[in-house]
Amino acid sequence: MRDRRDNPGSPVGIPPRMLVVEVEHWSAIAAGLDPATPAAVVSAGRITALTPAAAAAGVRTEMRRRQAQSECPALELVEHDPDLDARRFAPVVTALEDLTPRVEVLAPGCCVVATRGPSRYYGGDEALAELVHQTVAGVLVDAQTDVPANTTIRVGIADGLFAAGLAARLASARDPSTQVLVVPAGASAAFLSRLSQRALAGAFSPLGDDPDAAADFTDVLRRLGLRTLGDVAALPTADLIGRFGTQGEWAHRLASGRDFRLSQPAAAGPEFSVETEIDPPADRLDTVAFMAKSLADQLDAQLARLGQALVCVEISAETEHGETSSRRWRHGFRFSPPDVVDRVRWQLDGWRSDNRSRPSGRISLIGLAVAETVPDEGHQLGFWGGQSEADERAERAMGRVQALVGFDGVTVGRLGSGRRFADLEQRLPFGTTGQADSSTAGASNTAGPRGAGASNTAPPWPGRLGAPAPAEVLAEPEPLAVLDANGEPVGVSGRAQVSAPPAVLRRADGRASAITAWAGPWPLDERWWSSRSRRQARFQLVLDDGTAHLCAVEGGRWQREATYD
Repeated sequence: MRDRRDNPGSPVGIPPRMLVVEVEHWSAIAAGLDPATPAAVVSAGRITALTPAAAAAGVRTEMRRRQAQSECPALELVEHDPDLDARRFAPVVTALEDLTPRVEVLAPGCCVVATRGPSRYYGGDEALAELVHQTVAGVLVDAQTDVPANTTIRVGIADGLFAAGLAARLASARDPSTQVLVVPAGASAAFLSRLSQRALAGAFSPLGDDPDAAADFTDVLRRLGLRTLGDVAALPTADLIGRFGTQGEWAHRLASGRDFRLSQPAAAGPEFSVETEIDPPADRLDTVAFMAKSLADQLDAQLARLGQALVCVEISAETEHGETSSRRWRHGFRFSPPDVVDRVRWQLDGWRSDNRSRPSGRISLIGLAVAETVPDEGHQLGFWGGQSEADERAERAMGRVQALVGFDGVTVGRLGSGRRFADLEQRLPFGTTGQADSSTAGASNTAGPRGAGASNTAPPWPGRLGAPAPAEVLAEPEPLAVLDANGEPVGVSGRAQVSAPPAVLRRADGRASAITAWAGPWPLDERWWSSRSRRQARFQLVLDDGTAHLCAVEGGRWQREATYD
């Protein structure tokens, strides 16, 4: 399914020249955030885009939500809306397509262009990069009235997508007077050799498709003493493959400047394109998306039988009046059917919102065509299975629900740790990592569809009660009174001495139960050195109805905290 038709005459061993144009913090711009207000866009608990005021306050992308709020307590957060990002970015893509017909959208806010033809037409890579920068800046000024005047538009050209993307990211860092960086042909390996190997986990790397696995991978490289991409490239390929498998092979390719993902287009043919007529024509995007899901599944099955993975797809749509929209979308790693459906929805939404080319009719035809593929090298699962496709679908669904109901509206249970049983049962917003609050130590697991796994039991937690654990832990302790045989409240001294044996438990509604057996007290003294100190004594009480409860007295007040099965 591959040939070299798109890159004739390229020197052997050198990837094709690519241009990457990226609008920095596009999600914040698309959301209309005020640049003078500390604000940020959050997705799955991490900061993905922010305003200049937030950056000045110390907030950075990839920060956890709570870490960003601790850096800037006045930070305003909005949930990421990929549909809005794509809709507002559509005019930029349309303008770039007027310069060259083969514009590929990597993500809303970022486009990729093969430069061989356009560079010859416009007089070289430098001229093309400047023209693209001016075009994007002009569209933003004309179409987006609330775009900040100092919006950063970065353009990079190099050999291969990985190097071009990093060149764009470093454009303004290398020379603040310009936002364009052109790496000479054949010099990408030298350009990459000085950069941190953490770029392997970035947006332009196929390894970045799984952020957590990529972060773990780069952390292992760091602990092995590999600080730069040059250090990784200097290692024998066989050693990296032997240690890390396909992940190591990709790392060596990218670090050596041999990113050939874009050099091998799929062979054209009817068997690699699918389309369907919509009868009657649809005016709702969800109807078209439903039809596109079936097409995406068909295409994915065809490619799977041939051992290929889709990395670039051309989506076309036609209305009942003959109006057409066609656009290419690229994925940094590989498309799944839900990814393709997202692109269909983004494209049609942007088409409808474009004042220049808004269709007048309903959608009557939708088609998908394979533009480029790569060999399907599979996805290496963990020893015990790892994340499944069903997990990925669940995460996608939970992310959409979270965008609708708010960050704290979707929570996942996590087994925490601490001295109290209430500390063991925690609810974390979906997609977050770490402790539920600052008062509880816990694991740094991510809250996903399967929860966050086991708790971090590293601290000894002196004073914690042993097994068995109660079957029910009350979210809010129930106040009550515990009396002795004479009807007097039972108390506990500073030396954990009980004033009298507990005999009666009286609830707030006046009901009383006899205590047939009891154990305790177990004192708990927390944070004695601070104003948040707490002292209580806990008892296990068995009532005459056969139920057993965990009760505690604190400051002379009794409460029921849990019930045993």
